[in-house]
Amino acid sequence: MEEETQEKKLQESPDLEVEEIISEEADRQPAEKLKELREKLKVCQKERQEYLENAQRLKADYINLRRQMEAEKAAIVKFANEDLLLELVELADNFELAFQNRAGWELVPENWRKGVEYIYSKLTNLFRQFNLEEINPLGERFDPARCHSLMSVDTHKKEEDNMVLEVVQKGYILNGRLVRPAQVKVGHLISKL
Repeated sequence: MEEETQEKKLQESPDLEVEEIISEEADRQPAEKLKELREKLKVCQKERQEYLENAQRLKADYINLRRQMEAEKAAIVKFANEDLLLELVELADNFELAFQNRAGWELVPENWRKGVEYIYSKLTNLFRQFNLEEINPLGERFDPARCHSLMSVDTHKKEEDNMVLEVVQKGYILNGRLVRPAQVKVGHLISKL
């Protein structure tokens, strides 16, 4: 019953409750109030610090995630043309096969040869534009990370042992990543008895 009358008083005059709270606060000792306020302040400061640290951590996580996503996006862009470039590499291989047949190539009319050579040079310029680098390890030490050995060629020369003696098919590196190893023949020293 008493609660009902208090509710009616609050509905009639909401300022009455505020006045009662103020009068109750005034009755308490100032030292007690100060102690209580300091405790509340400590709790608020602790919560504030936790929220601040949380916000800073979330911001750092967001920045790191954004950097990671940008790096992944850049990697995708770098290698987006890999399949197309490998198809064009096969086309370049065919041009090189045609150039290797010197006798047949000399029989072709000069204007036609110049046109084909011009197309080939445009193709190789396109490779450079997209950072596709040629691997031609002729005369170098055999590197299984960049080359695929098709066969061993017997040799009596010590300096030709484990060296690339012939490149059957060039290899290619796209933006620092091997996309096609070179197909090679490697020298193998035959020991003299």
